[in-house]
Amino acid sequence: MSEKRQWGAGLAAELARLAGRLEEQRRAAAEKARAEARAETRRQEEQAAAARRYVPRGAAPGDPVSQVPWSMRVAAEVGWRLLVLAGTVWVLMRVIGTIQLVVLAFVAALLITALLQPFVGRLKRLGVPRGVATAIVFIGGFVIMGLVGWFVVWQVMENVDNLSNSLQDGINELKRWLLNSPFHVTDDQINQIAVNLQDAIGTNSKALTDAGLQGVTVVVELLTGILLAMFSTLFLLYDGRNIWNWCLKLFPVAARDGLGGAGPRAWRTLTLYVRGTVIVALIDAIFIGIGIYFLRVPMAVPLAVIIFLAAFVPLVGAVASGTIAMVVALVTQGPFTALMVLVVVLAVQQIEGHILQPFILGRAVRVHPLGVILSVAAGSLIAGIGGAVVAVPLVAVTNTVVVYLRANSRQAALRAAESETAAGPQDPAPAGTVPAAAPGLPGPAPEQGA
Repeated sequence: MSEKRQWGAGLAAELARLAGRLEEQRRAAAEKARAEARAETRRQEEQAAAARRYVPRGAAPGDPVSQVPWSMRVAAEVGWRLLVLAGTVWVLMRVIGTIQLVVLAFVAALLITALLQPFVGRLKRLGVPRGVATAIVFIGGFVIMGLVGWFVVWQVMENVDNLSNSLQDGINELKRWLLNSPFHVTDDQINQIAVNLQDAIGTNSKALTDAGLQGVTVVVELLTGILLAMFSTLFLLYDGRNIWNWCLKLFPVAARDGLGGAGPRAWRTLTLYVRGTVIVALIDAIFIGIGIYFLRVPMAVPLAVIIFLAAFVPLVGAVASGTIAMVVALVTQGPFTALMVLVVVLAVQQIEGHILQPFILGRAVRVHPLGVILSVAAGSLIAGIGGAVVAVPLVAVTNTVVVYLRANSRQAALRAAESETAAGPQDPAPAGTVPAAAPGLPGPAPEQGA
C-alpha cells in the first residue's frame, strides 16, 4: 500500500512539473506575441510619420505634389541647400575680395606669428618678461627679413649689367643658331621679328605707362600691407591668448567646447607647417645654391634666396624657381649648364618630397598632392601669389579642425548614450517644462595660439 502511495506522489509531482513547464511556455509565447505586436505597431507608426512628413497634409490622391517621387524630393531639398551655401560662399568671397589687402596682411601676420611664437615662449621660460620677449623677437625677426630682402635687391642690382650683357650674347648666339639651323630662317625674317617687337612696344606705350602707374599703386598697397602685417604680428605675439578668448565669445555657448579644443590643434598644425616649410626651403636654397655656384651660374646667391622664398608655394614654387635658374644658366653659360642646373633642381626636389617633408612635417600637416595642386590653383586665382602661399596651410588647418570636431561630436554622442544607459528609463517631462540651462564656458583657454 505504501508503494502505491509513493508511486502516486511521484506521478503527481511529474504532472505538476509538466504543468509548470507548459505554463512557462505559454507565458513565453504570449510575451513573444506581445513583443511582435509592439514591433508591428511601432513600424506602422513610423510609416505613418514618414507619410505625414513627405506627403502634404490634406493632399488628395490626385494632387501633383503627392505624386513627386521621394528621391526627387530629397534631391530638391539638397539642391536648394547647396544653392544657399553657394550664395553664402559667393558673398563671403566678394567681401574678402573687397578687403583683400587686410585679409592677406592678417594671414601673413598669422604665418609670421606661428614662426616667431616658439621663440617668445622660450624667452619667457628663461625668465624674460612677456613684453620684453615680444619686443626682442619682433624686432629681430623683422630685421632679419628686411636684411634678406635688401640683400636680394642689392645682389640683383649689382649683377643686372652682367646679366643684360649675357642676355645680349645669348640672343646673338640664338640668332646664329637659327641662321645655321635646318629651319631655313633668314636674316631678313629675324630682323622683321625685331621690327615687329619694336612696333608692338611703340603701339602699346600707353598701356605700358598705365602699367607703370599701376605699379606705383601696387607699391603703395604693398607697403600698407607690410605695416598692417607688422602691427598684427606684434599684437598677436603679445596678446594672442586674449584675442583667441574674445573670438570664442563670438560663437554660441554650445559650440565653444568643440572650438576651444580645435583652436590649439589648429595652431599647432599651422606652427608645424610654417616651421617645417622654413626648414625645407632653407635646405633647398642651400643645396641648389651650392650646385649653381659650382656650375658658375651668375647671381647664385640671389637665385638661392629666390628659391627659398618660392618654396613657400608648394610644388608650383619649386618649378618656377627652378625655371628661373635654368633660364639664367641657359643665357649665361649655355645649354649644357642649364641641363646640369635642371638635374640639380630635380635631385634636390626629389630628396625634399620623399625624405625631408615626411620627416620634418610628419603626419600632422600631410596633404595629398592633388589637394595641394588644387588649393594652390584656387588660391592663386582668388588672390594671386598671396593666395597661393596661404592656400595649403589653410587646407591643412581646416582638415585638422574638421577631423577634431567630428571626433569630438562622436565622443559627445557616446558620453550622452552612456549617461542615458546608466540613468535608466525615466518618465517623460511634463508639458511646459523648461529645459535645463546650457553648460557654461569651457575650461581654460589654450596657452598657445594667436
